[in-house]
Amino acid sequence: MNQVRVRFAPSPTGYLHVGGARTALFNYLYAKHHHGVFVLRIEDTDLARSTEASTRAILDSMAYLGLDWDEGPEKGGDYGPYFQSQRLELYKEYAEKLLSMGRAYECYCTPEELDQIRQEAAAQGRDPKYDGRCRNLTDTQRREFVRQGRKPVIRFKADFEGTTLVDDLIRGQVIFDNNQLDDFVIIKSDGMPTYNFAVVIDDALMRITHVIRGEDHLSNTPKQIQIYQALGFTVPQFAHIPMILGPDRTRLSKRHGATSVGQFQEEGYLAEAMVNYLALLGWAYDDSQTIFSKTELIEKFSLSKVSKNPAVFDLAKLQWMNGVYIRELSLDELYQRTLPLFKSWGFVPQEVGSELEAKVKSVLRVLQERVKTLADLKEASCYFFQDEVRYDEKAVSKVLFKEGAAEILSSLLPELLAVKDYTQENLEPVFHKAQEQRQCKLADVIQPVRVAVTGTNVSPGIYDVLAILGRARACQRIKDALALIKSRQEGQVHDG
Repeated sequence: MNQVRVRFAPSPTGYLHVGGARTALFNYLYAKHHHGVFVLRIEDTDLARSTEASTRAILDSMAYLGLDWDEGPEKGGDYGPYFQSQRLELYKEYAEKLLSMGRAYECYCTPEELDQIRQEAAAQGRDPKYDGRCRNLTDTQRREFVRQGRKPVIRFKADFEGTTLVDDLIRGQVIFDNNQLDDFVIIKSDGMPTYNFAVVIDDALMRITHVIRGEDHLSNTPKQIQIYQALGFTVPQFAHIPMILGPDRTRLSKRHGATSVGQFQEEGYLAEAMVNYLALLGWAYDDSQTIFSKTELIEKFSLSKVSKNPAVFDLAKLQWMNGVYIRELSLDELYQRTLPLFKSWGFVPQEVGSELEAKVKSVLRVLQERVKTLADLKEASCYFFQDEVRYDEKAVSKVLFKEGAAEILSSLLPELLAVKDYTQENLEPVFHKAQEQRQCKLADVIQPVRVAVTGTNVSPGIYDVLAILGRARACQRIKDALALIKSRQEGQVHDG
């Protein structure tokens, strides 16, 4: 068997969609499983929409996911160039070959004439496909069109007889009636190739053995097979993977939320979690295993276990999986991954000393079990680093303004100021003592302090929070909370 060679060929007209990332991942896993070659090719012949920024975003997203390509941009290889815009002479060469073989012809129809063909077909209940009127032009007709200044396209002369069989590695045998085809355009009037033509030339010349792509390309396959056969190229094996749908079972789009890999990266999803989750969109090793390392995915991946059915993108499941991966990080690794975020949020300066590093790690230690994404840390940790507390109005109203809250804070404040060794272990007895004195639940003592020092009624353990904040900052916040309560009480008296 020849060495497996697969490719991922995105168009740089936007960011890398999770559907494209899943396609890239399946190609990557298949290549690595078979010790083959993973090629990255940029299909940038849509000059009006292709941008360098989009190309950079795609490359960066691939790098973030760890989908390292063997050949392609920034790597090179024996079958380049790997940008379609740099391969135009190749498309021209093979289009001219098809012309000389009689398997292609120049078509001089204007857009208005093509629109009329479609309208007439629709009126007669026929498929609105090209009727082949330029298939057999005489030299006289051709010269007249040229004299009129018409610029021709080049159309492939399709075989309308019989059927085309697609032996798909996922969907089995799919048979297409050739009479459903028309003479499709392979070179546009501006000299640029169409997708169905360029992809065949590129895949053939790059020795691609397996074309793994979305099922939306299945309908293009018979056209492409006819080009392969006309040029005497070896037809690769095809595998059309299922589409990704949103929760409403429509095609995943921006209306469902984040859909680009870059967005998920910015929102604090770990690459390991993204790769793991994307792999499960349409593939399953067995029903008992959900968490896979990349090494395990490479070892276990096979096209035989890819489903024919659409996959539903479940954000809640991705968040759960991301939380699993966050909890599995060592504290040092979590610190290295999150430090750039803390800097970007303004929580820490660019230069972090050992004392501040220890504080950040303490914060991460108490929050690691509580967040689903790294971005969640911004809201969850802000009160550790900011001077002023941002109070949650509901928490203040429910807890701080509750009868008895001021008395609890007032009695605890001198105790906290008096604790000799200000640690979690020494803080806990202070709260139990207050509970016993007031004959109440421990939560009734803890919650006013929690809201006072964090601004919210949800946080890690209060002893950890107080220890990380430090005595001075924690006690000052309790004083500020008492002042807030007093101000409200005075206002009520005045209003009364």
